[in-house]
Amino acid sequence: MNEITAKTPWKDYMGDLPMHLDYFDGSMFEAVERIADKYPNQVAFDFMGKSTTYRKLIQEIETCAKALKTIGIREGDKVTIAMPNCPQAIYMFYAVNLVGGIANMIHPLSAEKEIEFYLNESESVTAVTLDQFYHKFEHIRHNTKVVNLIIASIKDALSKPIKAGYMLTEGRKIEKIPADAPVIRWSDFMKLSKHCFYKYKVHPKADDPAVILYSGGTTGTTKGILLTNKNFNALGQQVIAANPMFNPGDRMLAAMPLFHGFGLGVCIHTMLSQGGRCILIPRFTPESYAKQIIKYKCNFIAGVPTLYEALLRISAMDGKDLSCLKGVFSGGDSLSIELKKKLDRFLAEHRATVQVREGYGTTETVTACCLTPSHMHKEGSIGLPFPDTYIKIVEPGTDKELPYGEEGEILLAGPTVMKEYMHNPEETAETLRRHDDGLTWVYTGDLGTMDEQGFVYFKGRAKRMIVSSGYNIYPAQIENILDAHELVQMSCVIGVPDDYKMQKVKAFVKLVPGAPADEHTKQLIMDHCRKSIAKYAMPYDIEFREDMPKTLVGKVAYRKLEEEELKRLASAKA
Repeated sequence: MNEITAKTPWKDYMGDLPMHLDYFDGSMFEAVERIADKYPNQVAFDFMGKSTTYRKLIQEIETCAKALKTIGIREGDKVTIAMPNCPQAIYMFYAVNLVGGIANMIHPLSAEKEIEFYLNESESVTAVTLDQFYHKFEHIRHNTKVVNLIIASIKDALSKPIKAGYMLTEGRKIEKIPADAPVIRWSDFMKLSKHCFYKYKVHPKADDPAVILYSGGTTGTTKGILLTNKNFNALGQQVIAANPMFNPGDRMLAAMPLFHGFGLGVCIHTMLSQGGRCILIPRFTPESYAKQIIKYKCNFIAGVPTLYEALLRISAMDGKDLSCLKGVFSGGDSLSIELKKKLDRFLAEHRATVQVREGYGTTETVTACCLTPSHMHKEGSIGLPFPDTYIKIVEPGTDKELPYGEEGEILLAGPTVMKEYMHNPEETAETLRRHDDGLTWVYTGDLGTMDEQGFVYFKGRAKRMIVSSGYNIYPAQIENILDAHELVQMSCVIGVPDDYKMQKVKAFVKLVPGAPADEHTKQLIMDHCRKSIAKYAMPYDIEFREDMPKTLVGKVAYRKLEEEELKRLASAKA
């Protein structure tokens, strides 16, 4: 092993930062409970103008946990949480942990068939979602093992003045749920806690499974990633160790979603387990993001490049003072050198004393495991590994380590490495490999280099994947859905560069003989896709082709289609 992979080099650049941290040995709930004991009256989070203290947070979590026990949730049971960033989602997440369950985190905007897959893959017995998503769940519920469906509403978490305005605007758009619907309303659910008198608290071990997040892994097929209490607690301690300017009470703008490792791990659990204050944003718009930064004088903001690209264009930021910022983090996708320059200039013009810091990670390690130091930037670098996290560059698929500067596959090891891919021992064994150094390494499928100071440089993805607004989209999955349509003979999906989303999805389709290549056919196929594909992954266009370019072995040459599309875009701009 190179010297640089044998240690974590933060100490060399961060003064007194330890290379090794002593990690909390309890559950995620217990990590938050410790903070609540220390700072009971401190605000844990704000939601649409309403603040909740740490003391109140623990009370609500314990009430929720008792209610879960009352409806029969046992240790090891899976509970699906399909929620935006709102108080009920926070309570449920930690309550599931408190009773020894496993939280299955999914995107509330997922298509019906995706929700069905997530429920069955996790074997969830209970699900919680918002009233506006009830009908999607009800349509597929009979195909799952879900016994209890808990329905929450944003209005229930609002102060009275805000609630009145909400019901006159957003609330009016929500389709009514039948009075006899087989669901438990949130308020009724919480009242069930009165019927639980004892033994609702479980004390999970650090290495016990706690959370399921989803990723395509190295093959592009959606899999549940099983993560432990220690994975999340270690991440929280690492993030704070890499940001010594953090103080309890500092505000983090939590706009990244709960079902994403970045949002759940960094914006929520890191803050709540370390004494921070989360500003919850249930639905991201550039305008709401800008407004909350100013209103709450946020100290930390985290987001994907798309979010920052949008922020640059918001007139509401004109003349505003951002000197409150201590950290600006970018992850989820590569931050281009040009966008970083623009953002750094924007921050300086708004009196911020910090620059954007790029990070890198995978869902297999919860999220970020590498970050640019606060005072030392190298152009094009994604930074240094966190304390106790090791990165090395090898010949793809092997354990042969490459010299500094040479491109190869990025491997990760450390306390945030996942337990396994659920129900997929073959790919787990392919992705998690124990080396002679005694460490278990994640084979990321990403390509990069490392310099002699330990700084890592991301070069590209070995696996086929589209990243749009920070979401990972796997072309093979969309192609399978397209190919299932009776009019489609063959399809190919690619990512097309986009100034705002970074990439957007385009589909190429070869129709069955006799099918008309017209707008009506396109709409039929689009309607078919909407039933199984989330909004963020939907193709923005379908282009019909009489035939597809092929590789020497007869596969569709998707790279050829990507080249053709790039040439077409360049020609259109010329």
